[in-house]
Amino acid sequence: MTGKLFPELRQLEVLIGQLGNRAQVQILDNIHYRGQTFPIYCIILGSKNPAVPVLGLFGGVHGLEKIGSEVILAYMQTLSQLLDWDEELNARLEKSRLVFVPIVNPVGVYRNTRSNGNNVDLMRNAPIEGIGNTKLYSGQRISPILPWYRGDTLAMEAEAQVLCKIVRQQLFSAPLSIALDLHSGFGLRDRLWFPYAHSKKPFASIAQTYALKKLFDRCYPQHIYKIEPMSLEYVINGDLWDFLYDEFMAHSDSQRLFIPLTLEMGSWSWLRKNPLHLFHRHGLFHPVLPHRQQRVMRRHFTLLDFLHRSLLFPKPWADLDTEQQNCYYQQALGLWYDG
Repeated sequence: MTGKLFPELRQLEVLIGQLGNRAQVQILDNIHYRGQTFPIYCIILGSKNPAVPVLGLFGGVHGLEKIGSEVILAYMQTLSQLLDWDEELNARLEKSRLVFVPIVNPVGVYRNTRSNGNNVDLMRNAPIEGIGNTKLYSGQRISPILPWYRGDTLAMEAEAQVLCKIVRQQLFSAPLSIALDLHSGFGLRDRLWFPYAHSKKPFASIAQTYALKKLFDRCYPQHIYKIEPMSLEYVINGDLWDFLYDEFMAHSDSQRLFIPLTLEMGSWSWLRKNPLHLFHRHGLFHPVLPHRQQRVMRRHFTLLDFLHRSLLFPKPWADLDTEQQNCYYQQALGLWYDG
């Protein structure tokens, strides 16, 4: 028996039909829950050449935070129309690849829960431990009844394994890649987070990340994002992107660059504008009013387009000589790590 087509899954399958043979479509896994089966789709646009840069967009890791899935689906809808006539976009895709997994946790989105069908918080599920001031919300193995449950110590959840597998296949193999994982639910301001989440130490690609930030600031000086390491806000256990980044660094050659980013949409601002959000199941994680939902879905298109363009033109931020590398590293330490 197949799973019920909840709105996001229904929209995704319609989009897959619209894209037709312009997209490569894979079902990465089928998640079984109470007699139903829910597919995890991956949609790939662009070149099949393994030597091109790759942008990966991931959403719905936390089912309650489904606005992340909706932003990706809205962006895919726009791309599906642009592909009909936009020669510049088609030219870009001949030299790059876009990888979409809009609904990583379909059971969570279907049930309107943060966790998956096993009550596991997928973003606390990796075998990596937080260092420093961890709390209950950092991830716990006390009980699946409590929130932020990390799951079994012996094996990662199927959804987490699927995410890791597609990142290894599509992003690790590229010479240059960026992953953007879309979430909501923290703070009054949209944040663009980078590793580490489990530790306050700088990660190895901090110079390139700082250079990318400077380029974004220069091109869009009025942008809405606070760009920072996640650990400046809190430290967690089991972060999937920390786990993947460290794995990449352990096995990749020095010529490749992989930067995982997390977009954390500041949903407290929605609550401040409309306190009635508190009485809705999604109120702390999802805009309730239709006009606000539409605004959120379109406000991040500039960021997504910038990340795609930056991969095609890496010289200002990724191709740093030794002097630039050292300079940006020191500036990053001063900005984010108190020197």
